[in-house]
Amino acid sequence: MQPEENQYPSDWLKIAEKDWSRVKFLLDGDDAEAAGLYLQQAVEKFPKAFLLSHSWQLERIHDLESLLNESTKHNRSFEEFRKPLQKIAGFYFINRYPPLLEIGITREDVETSLNEI
Repeated sequence: MQPEENQYPSDWLKIAEKDWSRVKFLLDGDDAEAAGLYLQQAVEKFPKAFLLSHSWQLERIHDLESLLNESTKHNRSFEEFRKPLQKIAGFYFINRYPPLLEIGITREDVETSLNEI
């Protein structure tokens, strides 16, 4: 049995903010790969909260570009985040797929991305 999907934007924002604070904690602990993963997770949850506040039907989706495409239907100014989100999306895959892990994520990668969004 599937758990009930949470449709409350404020709950998604709380989790996104928690993930965001983990990014800084992990960077301070010199774990750029985990920081990159949590940055991707935070950046995924922020548009979900935004979209839910616009009557979007929650989807089990992790694709930042798709979430951005949906978000720009409601606010075109989000388009300026496309390039940083494309880079951040890669942080998730690098951590999840062994051949890509060798590429690595640096502290500079994560900090640059934080400054761009």
